Amino acid sequence: MRIIILTTLAMIAFASNSVLARMALKHTDIDAASFTAIRLISGAIVLMLAVRISNRPRGGSGSWWSAAALFAYAAGFSFAYVSLPTATGALLLFGAVQVTMIVYGLWVGERLLKLQLAGLALAFGGLLLLFLPGLSTTPPLASSLLMLGAGVCWGVYSLRGRGAGDPVRISAGNFTRAVAFTVALSIFMLSRLSLDVAGIWYAIISGALTSGLGYVVWYMAMPMLKATNAAIIQLSVPVIAAAGGIVFLDESITLRLALASGAILGGIALVIIRKQPAQVTQQDIGKHFNAK
Repeated sequence: MRIIILTTLAMIAFASNSVLARMALKHTDIDAASFTAIRLISGAIVLMLAVRISNRPRGGSGSWWSAAALFAYAAGFSFAYVSLPTATGALLLFGAVQVTMIVYGLWVGERLLKLQLAGLALAFGGLLLLFLPGLSTTPPLASSLLMLGAGVCWGVYSLRGRGAGDPVRISAGNFTRAVAFTVALSIFMLSRLSLDVAGIWYAIISGALTSGLGYVVWYMAMPMLKATNAAIIQLSVPVIAAAGGIVFLDESITLRLALASGAILGGIALVIIRKQPAQVTQQDIGKHFNAK
């Protein structure tokens, strides 16, 4: 029951990030750079408080490279949601995260079985269906590329965190470092600065609750889950986000999106379920991502 509760809360938190971002950037006057800055600052404060209150063990404090990947994810996420519907954005984000993980696995020596290759082909087929030209429901290309890039950056950030120490302490360090990048972005985008009370609150909730506390809850659940189960469970996030978009933003699910979602998420699930993971060490990650 504890695993179920923690996992459910974490997935709702992750999906809520998409809903909150879309609500803020569509229905309030806050600009994407300010939303990113407030979200990361709020997340950093909550994670630092979690480290201090829980007296967590030593074991790393993040790195500037990981912070850069975190910032790139958060910024791409915010700017993409200026025009992307909630469900489409979440689908692209989490699809890109999982594909990044899969590609990295192949890079370090994992091999795919025939069923996995079929799953990968199915996932890419769903992505092509989503962007098939000539239909009015095709999502904006520039925003879609931003969200795909955000997913790749989040995948890199996740890979760099494997085995690097206490995940909450490391996340706190990375969020704190990422504030420097987001302040620089805010200064660069100062001419487009736009704030309102509702948008600020959406950003604070996204950073403090659904990002900061959401990660803490997820890290509590992860040790009780197999790696494959954890990966598959995350595929539920686009579905939850789509439901949130329908309830809170009056969005609709088109047939194209439903078919593309089934192909992308189903294909990735086939790859993950059948995958025999290689033993990836911290040295491997350091070699490929300069983790040290």
